[in-house]
Amino acid sequence: MTEPLFRDDAYLRTCDATVTAVNDRGGIVLDRTIFYATGGGQPGDSGHLELEDGSRIEIATTVYGEDRKEIVHVPAEDQTLPQAGAKVVVHLDWTRRYRLMRVHTALHLLSVALPFPVTGGQIGEGEGRLDFDIPEATIDKDEIAAKVNEIASGDHAVTMEWITDEELEADPGLVKTMSVKPPMGSGRVRLVRIGEDVDLQPCGGTHVSRTSEIGQLAVTKIEKKGRQNRRVRIRLED
Repeated sequence: MTEPLFRDDAYLRTCDATVTAVNDRGGIVLDRTIFYATGGGQPGDSGHLELEDGSRIEIATTVYGEDRKEIVHVPAEDQTLPQAGAKVVVHLDWTRRYRLMRVHTALHLLSVALPFPVTGGQIGEGEGRLDFDIPEATIDKDEIAAKVNEIASGDHAVTMEWITDEELEADPGLVKTMSVKPPMGSGRVRLVRIGEDVDLQPCGGTHVSRTSEIGQLAVTKIEKKGRQNRRVRIRLED
């Protein structure tokens, strides 16, 4: 089992770890990691592993193993793989991760500005989108962007808390996403809270610690994907 250090502190940029296995596809499993594994619309982290002799293994992406207990670091092509038991220092591509964190948090605010069921979403480096189940209506890009930017500029704290599976089942309104359900079965579910009462929803992704870190964003496009499905795309202005 890999200890997901990113879950408690998304700002960690390095950590020491031990290689526990290299799977039959060349994926590297560590006992602990700061790399987020692909899930919930957020792509896996990249970076590199530094070995004791100073050599490095470039990591192209990170995914979960089949049982979701192991986090697999997928090396770039033509990398020399380590042996189980090797000690490494994990180095995160922080510039990329931080932009993903800003976009992910901004999408939470977008779901506040548009309080409709979310049918899908995707997080990218500097841009992202959410799909909403919205009755036939006119949606103004600038108006939505103004709402999200106003909330973000409020400098609300972004914090994490945990509830049990049973507590989530008793309060299904916490779940905004219709297509992606929060992982259950471990006995507890992580919630992301923005401000005192701005937003609260289950999420396993990485986020900034305050909404002011998002910066200015624009709504770049609104697409009609069905009778009621609207895809809203956002982009960080910097």
